[in-house]
Amino acid sequence: MRMAELVASRSTCLRRHVGAVLVRDRRILATGYNGAPKKLKHCAETGCLREKLNIPSGERHELCRGIHAEQNAIIQAALFGISTKGASLYCTTKPCIICTKMLINAGIDRFVVGEMYPDELADDFIKEAGIEIEFMPREEYGE
Repeated sequence: MRMAELVASRSTCLRRHVGAVLVRDRRILATGYNGAPKKLKHCAETGCLREKLNIPSGERHELCRGIHAEQNAIIQAALFGISTKGASLYCTTKPCIICTKMLINAGIDRFVVGEMYPDELADDFIKEAGIEIEFMPREEYGE
């Protein structure tokens, strides 16, 4: 989880810094943080689209310049030809429903999260898919 926190420090999102680390057999497979895609301006340069449109947290995820940390970790693994089947996700925040669906299809079977995120549909899918989820607040791994 400390590594996920470190990765989150690279985030370019103005609202929330999230870091994700995919691990299998105690080895890091890929990391990701939330921010704009390659070759696009970061929100620090353009301003937050979600703020401009008055979109509350947890709604209309598609209306954002950024890609979520979990998505970036999956993409990084794919770019380098690394299978994520059977991996665990360590993430500073519980995945939203969009990321949860992607993680299920990527074969991730365990989530360790540092902060809960209110998304009942994601909770339902995590349970239905039989994914183990563990809440590890910062007090348990922080310095």
